Amino acid sequence: MASTTTGRFLAAGAVLLLTACQPSEKPEIPAPPMESQQTFKGIPVTRAHDQQIDSLVDQMTLDEKVGMLHGTSMFTTAGVARLGIPELKMADGPLGVREEISRDSWAPVGADDDFATYYPAGAGLSATWNPDMAYRFGSSVGAEARARGKDVLLSPAINIIRTPLGGRTYEYFTEDPFLNRKLTVPFIVGLQENDVAACVKHYAANNQETNRDFVDVQIDERTLREIYLPAFKAAVTEAKAHTVMGAYNKFRGEYLCENGYMLNEVLREEWGFEGIVISDWAAVHSSVHALESGLDIEMGTPKPFNEFFLADPLIDSVKAGKISEAEIDKHVKRILRVMFTVKSMGGEAREKGSLGTEAHFGDAYAIAAESVVLLKNTQNLLPLNAEGMKSIAVIGANATKKNALGGYGAGVKTRREVTPLEGLKNRLPASVDIRYAEGYQERYAPRREAVFGDVTQQRVETIDTLDPELLNEALEAAKSADVAVIFAGSNRDYETEASDRADLELPFGQETLIEKVLGVNPNTIVVMIGGAPFDIGRIKEKASALVWSWYNGSEGGNALADVLLGTVNPSGKLPWTMPKRIEDSPAHATNSFPGDATVSYAEGLLVGYRWFDTKNIEPLYPFGYGLSYTTFEIGKAAPVREAYSATDTVYLSVEVANTGRRDGKEVVQVYSTARNSKVDRPAKELKGFRKVFVPAGETKRIAIAIPLGDLAYYNVARGAWEVEPGAYQFSIGTSSRDTQATVAIRVE
Repeated sequence: MASTTTGRFLAAGAVLLLTACQPSEKPEIPAPPMESQQTFKGIPVTRAHDQQIDSLVDQMTLDEKVGMLHGTSMFTTAGVARLGIPELKMADGPLGVREEISRDSWAPVGADDDFATYYPAGAGLSATWNPDMAYRFGSSVGAEARARGKDVLLSPAINIIRTPLGGRTYEYFTEDPFLNRKLTVPFIVGLQENDVAACVKHYAANNQETNRDFVDVQIDERTLREIYLPAFKAAVTEAKAHTVMGAYNKFRGEYLCENGYMLNEVLREEWGFEGIVISDWAAVHSSVHALESGLDIEMGTPKPFNEFFLADPLIDSVKAGKISEAEIDKHVKRILRVMFTVKSMGGEAREKGSLGTEAHFGDAYAIAAESVVLLKNTQNLLPLNAEGMKSIAVIGANATKKNALGGYGAGVKTRREVTPLEGLKNRLPASVDIRYAEGYQERYAPRREAVFGDVTQQRVETIDTLDPELLNEALEAAKSADVAVIFAGSNRDYETEASDRADLELPFGQETLIEKVLGVNPNTIVVMIGGAPFDIGRIKEKASALVWSWYNGSEGGNALADVLLGTVNPSGKLPWTMPKRIEDSPAHATNSFPGDATVSYAEGLLVGYRWFDTKNIEPLYPFGYGLSYTTFEIGKAAPVREAYSATDTVYLSVEVANTGRRDGKEVVQVYSTARNSKVDRPAKELKGFRKVFVPAGETKRIAIAIPLGDLAYYNVARGAWEVEPGAYQFSIGTSSRDTQATVAIRVE
């Protein structure tokens, strides 16, 4: 597939081609769009080959059938060569297609043909607030998966960010279910157009690494439906995801890879899922119960493949009459349908894909360039003026740190990862003297056990003292330079799967380093690189220029340099709330993280900004926040009419003016408030957004569509979604805390 967006998808319900107008003009109310402009439809699992599948299953032995239900290597299940059924080949993929590993261990095979493109991590993609970029990411990585001969890519990872301390926050998208959903759907569609199945993970309520193997998550039904399931539902019902990965943890007493309510009742019966459920690695705990509860494939690592629960023990259970062979057949048929859908069977022409191409590096660059968030720029130190610059001090180990590989979890072996220092060297003229100083060392202490109630958890511990010699080198470099840029923050060894962070503190003594450098050179720009919030409150107060970047892929250094130099006007927005203190964050304010054997989500619906805005707690930086090198104003906003029925769609016409001197992109965000609701609701909820390019000095009018079904709450008593009649207000601005226009409507 082409690696650039097809243009069929319009962001977040934005449904009208942009038109320029003068601020003094009265905007025309846009006509409702054509239906084709509102949807982005996935490829469903085919049933066209069911007769052939029935014939194949009839010819298979019990051993052959069961071989398809469990891993027979680290990332494959068995085929049946005599019947022309190949192995089902999988690969990890949140950051790009993982290198080839041995069939029976995690050891890399050492191949020279498995180098891939390293794409920005999930937090970086979500910071673009651009569904077109999500489609582009999916399409690009899908092409790479096909070039590597894969049938299933274990991506995207879409769990809600419940706590800033989560070890996989860098990999997940966002704290908001609406933004999550609007990025998930195009990503999956782009991926699966390459004849590769997406494996959406981790289903569901998998929101912490602490005790993840056994913690029992307790969530009330309304919160489950409104916060933690919308993106998974959209992945199935809109994007037609072919596979779903079950999570490690328990939910209401049952492991999620054998949870009949979540897998059979919700996923299949309610949402109509026709694909296959794959376990997370070593997340299965039974044979008959797991299969009957909705699991299709067991993957894992800790024991011989024939000893998996869905291997020899399952064969024994069939022979003992504990489960019927007809039940086995049902799951095998599901797998075969997916294999026919991705054309690994059936003889149809299949996408060939491409790997590590300049086009794919261009995709990684485009995502990274739109993800960088400008947090502060009070003295207009940014963008840097290269023409008037003689020297620049580049300080911090993160200037040279590479993150494609690292930590505990899937990485990417790539031939290209441009670091921030390399990016500046690539972009600055040769006349500028670049002086690099490491400043701080990335050093770790032996892992210790953190105690939570009656349970302990391993933590990544850092050594936070600065080396005096390195500190002095950094200060000397900063003193003598026209400008200094400090690259600090985190990395993928500190933010890592299998371990949540202990606190929000910056590691490695970075805060002391930053304060001392600011003391000798006020023309210092602080660039944070990380996937999750940190306590940067004191740095915010002292630094006049503050930028947030991410684990941003093969071209991350070039993209970041282009933002710092103004070639790219920053347009990233925070996909999560940055708290002033960890105690302000909802899971911590309610003392409901991480639990021990059980964790109860005491904050309920008030996840992320919903908590801060409802409780009127000021964050350090709000959800959706991000500055630009230009300035924007949101002007007139109006609906087509004021009164609606519950099945209607509201079309909001909004004017966006670029009042500065640079072309730029702004993200118009629409938050809804239900007035006089009969049920408890957050103060505001994101229900629409649009990223729009506006030339300097111009005004554009955009239309944002909000189906009123998106304003529904989940009525637990009825087991159904309900749009309340009454008054609603839409707050329109550029973050959850910024309101520049309001619109009132009535649902009758």
